[in-house]
Amino acid sequence: YSTDFEVHRNWLAITHNLPLSQWYFEATSEWTLDYPPFFAWFEYVLSHIAKYFDPQMLVVENLNYTSRATVFFQRLSVILTDTLFIYAVHECCRCVNGKRAAKDILEKPTFILAVLLLWNFGLLIVDHIHFQYNGFLFGLMLLSVARLCQKRYLEGALLFAVLLHFKHIYIYVAPAYGIYLLRSYCFTANNADGSVKWRSFSFLHVTLLGLIVCLVSALSLGPFLVLGQLPQVISRLFPFKRGLCHAYWAPNFWALYNAMDKALTILGVKCNFLDGTKIPKASMTGGLVQEFQHTVLPSVTPLATLICTFIAILPSVFCLWFKPQGPRGFLQCLVLCALSSFMFGWHVHEKAILLAVLPLSLLSIQRAKDAGIYLILATTGHFSLFPLLFTPPELPIKILLMLLFTVYSFSSLKSLFRREKLLLNWLETIYLIQLVPLEIFCEIIFPLTPWKQHFPFVPLLLTSVYCALGITYAWLKLYISVLTERTSVRQKAE
Repeated sequence: YSTDFEVHRNWLAITHNLPLSQWYFEATSEWTLDYPPFFAWFEYVLSHIAKYFDPQMLVVENLNYTSRATVFFQRLSVILTDTLFIYAVHECCRCVNGKRAAKDILEKPTFILAVLLLWNFGLLIVDHIHFQYNGFLFGLMLLSVARLCQKRYLEGALLFAVLLHFKHIYIYVAPAYGIYLLRSYCFTANNADGSVKWRSFSFLHVTLLGLIVCLVSALSLGPFLVLGQLPQVISRLFPFKRGLCHAYWAPNFWALYNAMDKALTILGVKCNFLDGTKIPKASMTGGLVQEFQHTVLPSVTPLATLICTFIAILPSVFCLWFKPQGPRGFLQCLVLCALSSFMFGWHVHEKAILLAVLPLSLLSIQRAKDAGIYLILATTGHFSLFPLLFTPPELPIKILLMLLFTVYSFSSLKSLFRREKLLLNWLETIYLIQLVPLEIFCEIIFPLTPWKQHFPFVPLLLTSVYCALGITYAWLKLYISVLTERTSVRQKAE
């Protein structure tokens, strides 16, 4: 079973048996509570249902406890909470412009979007095979996006504020929400050239947004503030001592940076520039969550990643402010904020790529260029999740599910944009095809070689680095596309 079964079992036990004042101090298990308070209360509610399935799962000291009833309950809870995700997809489909001609329902943009979201390969394996509760969380995000597209700004803001206190990773896209709400809701009119009309600023609207943020934050963090435990909660939510990268490197810029440092280290040792006896063995490739120092390249600090992330999201935020382009501009900024944070964030998990893939689905059915970027990002990002399912019985399952989703994505979007030029150029096509031999090598050939004993991290490293190239390319291509689109709009306006 995935370690996340024990993570959430432990959180069920903590919230069920211990008083609120001990939730963020309990450390019997290594899987301490490190999600915001709303998620802790979610576990608390689930625990009062779980006791009817197997009370033993709620004993804090029962580390690594599993039973059929426990697993059944955890699986069932994910399925039932996914109803919110289904409703959110329905609301997003209502926001889609369905004027594009289609011969049958299977070619309608709304149907394609529903399948791309509901049958998303990454979300399916992360939640229903690996096990997590991302479905209802992404449901909250997509529902907030739908409400903003429907100009129900306060509802959208409320949903996103609640979401942040369920899982703080969504702070990645907070700049897109903040700027869009300020630009579209707090300023009620634009000049003829599209720039903001400063006299249209609504103090009432700003006050309402501020009240929403303050009330939700007070409800979530207030009890811990009263107990004097807010610093402890913050330290759990942002554990910077876990190191730059996760045990399995997320396929981002730091994976390329680590690989470059490793390559330069090997070259330095062979050329006698470095003393091999003084270099820690497998400092970044031991599969452990820990702090480490780079050997050749400068070591990266949390502050450095924060600065890189800020610089990376800045152009998208400027575009959203000066040339908002309505809901489409908001979605573009949201995806770019998610991708930029994924690329340069501290201790990013590989699963965070879904934060960009899912909202990009909404753009993929609107323009052929966005569809091409989606195919690159989704295919590469989903493939990077393969190491989460590492047992032999899971191999055919993940390959089949990935194949089905990928074939549908390519065929449906190609059919939708049949009058457009090719969605991918020859170089992009070759890159994606090379994922097949990479998987064959990592899953079939490498385990049969003697290298497996001495270099067990090699398949993960190859997967992470190769996928990082594709995700970086998709990020840059989307950025260039957005900046080009805004420039052409400005030129037409002039």
